[in-house]
Parts: sequence; C-alpha cells; structure tokens
Amino acid sequence: MIHMDLEPIWQLFIKKLSTNKSITNVHWKKITGIPFLYITITPNLSQQTLEEFIIKCSIVAMKGHRLHSETIFVRQDGVLLVYRHRFYVPQEKMFCCGNLCVDCTRLKR
Repeated sequence: MIHMDLEPIWQLFIKKLSTNKSITNVHWKKITGIPFLYITITPNLSQQTLEEFIIKCSIVAMKGHRLHSETIFVRQDGVLLVYRHRFYVPQEKMFCCGNLCVDCTRLKR
C-alpha cells in the first residue's frame, strides 16, 4: 500500500481558506482518526458560499496529486461551523471482475 503524507496538502488548504476575509479563524484536528474542520466566520458569510469556497480551496490544495476530497457539514454554533473534511486517494481496481465495467483494468495500458 502506498502512503501519502497529507500534511502539506492540509497546510496549503488551511492557508488558502485563511485568505477569505469573511473567515476569522480556521483550523483542523483529528478526533479518533477523523479530520474535522473548524471555521469561524463573519455573520455576512452564508453557509453555501463558505462550502463553495471550501471546495475551491480543496481543488487548489489537491492540484498535482491524485486525490479526492469530501466535506460533510456536522454542526453550527453561532458563527462557528464544523465540517468533517478529508482528503483521500481514490481506490483503483486491481483485477478484472468480468462485469464489463467502464473502468476495467483490461482497458488501461
């Protein structure tokens, strides 16, 4: 199994998030192995706009790497929003299962 150090990706991601003037504080921490994103915003920033910005920052942080991201809203406490956010390496098929899948390993060269 290939191990990828995601720490630089997280650092770039948090740095990009911090550039938004409507975000007053942002940090992440792992709780029982699950990464959570804590974002404090100004009252004028909508949750939808914030989530769109999170996606854009994720794309920038993942550029040049074979990664995906997933962001799931957990809770809100006033201007603090908490998300479960993770970067992960996509799983690839290692053998042909015979079901004529679009991503069949036989079709890759």
